[in-house]
Amino acid sequence: MSLDFQTNVFEKEKIVLGGTEEYIVRGGRHLFPLLPKAFEGIKQIGVIGWSSQGPAQAQNLRDSLEGTDITVKVGLREGSSSFAKAEAVGFSRENGTLGEMYQVIGESDLVLLLISDAAQAENYEKIFAAIKPGATLGLSHGFLLGHLQSIGKYFPDNINVIAVCPKGMGPSVRRLYEQGREVNGAGINASFAVEQDINGKATDYALGWSVGLGSPFTFMTTLESEYKSDIFGERGILLGAVHGIVESLYRWFLRHGYTKEEAFINSVESITGPISKLISKKGMLAVYESLSEKDKDTFRLAYSAAYHPAFEILMEIYEEVASGNEIRSVIAATKRYARYPMGKIDGTEMWQVGQKVRANRNPDAIPIHPVTAGVYIATMMAQSDLLAERGHPYSEIANESIIEAVDSLNPYMDYKGVAYMVDNCSNTARLGSRKWAPRFDYILEQQAYTALDEGTQVDEGLFDQFVNSNLHQVLAVCAELRPSVDISVMG
Repeated sequence: MSLDFQTNVFEKEKIVLGGTEEYIVRGGRHLFPLLPKAFEGIKQIGVIGWSSQGPAQAQNLRDSLEGTDITVKVGLREGSSSFAKAEAVGFSRENGTLGEMYQVIGESDLVLLLISDAAQAENYEKIFAAIKPGATLGLSHGFLLGHLQSIGKYFPDNINVIAVCPKGMGPSVRRLYEQGREVNGAGINASFAVEQDINGKATDYALGWSVGLGSPFTFMTTLESEYKSDIFGERGILLGAVHGIVESLYRWFLRHGYTKEEAFINSVESITGPISKLISKKGMLAVYESLSEKDKDTFRLAYSAAYHPAFEILMEIYEEVASGNEIRSVIAATKRYARYPMGKIDGTEMWQVGQKVRANRNPDAIPIHPVTAGVYIATMMAQSDLLAERGHPYSEIANESIIEAVDSLNPYMDYKGVAYMVDNCSNTARLGSRKWAPRFDYILEQQAYTALDEGTQVDEGLFDQFVNSNLHQVLAVCAELRPSVDISVMG
């Protein structure tokens, strides 16, 4: 995969990750005056949909393009209840910034298709027919490409196809953009991809879109690589795996004599608090190095016990995504849930205890438990290693397996619990988390904790691979590319 690109508008910077060269664009509000040049030939940007990403992207682009002759117009299904929500933040038919979905698609020069993945799969033929020749289709997820590949189809050959994929849920994209009014550089990092370029402008369109969203840093990928790593990552450490890990750890602590409150603190709170914060600022190795000698021994045992069981499930997930099976599963499940809404995932004793713990939380008193740290980081490393094996670039690996977890998603579980994290995400992510979290719970219970309790030996070769992994250098570079402020999840 080539990770170089040409831009006529923005400056690109070279970074070296794990011995490979990649290029990024550094964002910031000082670049907003360049957006009309980046969007040369675009008079209207149509933002289609009002689910997870739509509200944030529509408002961010409108605010970033204020004072230019580029219109940001929201397109929704006629009769949708979302019309009132869009009107509440200033979009309206009267001022030409709100309209029916297919009308907006047909009249826009850049169409940002932000309806649900399942809706894209169901309506793509009608959407493609509505897009005018020479326009640009923008995606924030590669799901549609995956669906088209699975049925032997492709995009029309008379349009540009680009992607900008923020590394966080929609509410985060908006909140950090608003924080960026006070602190330049606040925002959610994003990847971009150019799938089809018919006029030589697609790269600058994508970069302008990302800068306009407020992305502090934008790195390159491909649409295929993005959807594979993204759908896989949601089912892995970003959502599904971490849910399965904390559920199983909670029970493990109870079996070992901890109170309910102590079990929650040493599982969920340990991960979403000090472990995530340390990984975010200093990397995974720093978590291990922060431990006492005795706790380091326990960490190594837990890491050794958890890595291979986690890798087994992660390999299955990746193959299900790459084959198209997971995409077909999402489409089928969406149809089922149209009749039977998704149930609660935070009603158990564990999450009820969590409400009490959070109400009395003392952040400075939350421990890094070595078993929790070992299991969590083993799973994170297994996911990263698998993506590296499958040829994904280090910037994507770091974001989809580590940075998005500790900076964008875990703060939501930390604030209100697992449902608040999972259910603020897209339906594709929610479905994947619900499907695969029990598999991680099961395999860790059956294999990792059994081995740990029976006195498993440290796998020295495996642990040496962890200590010497290229990912530590990658994270050190990425730590320098963090947004200028931490995410606010209140609300």
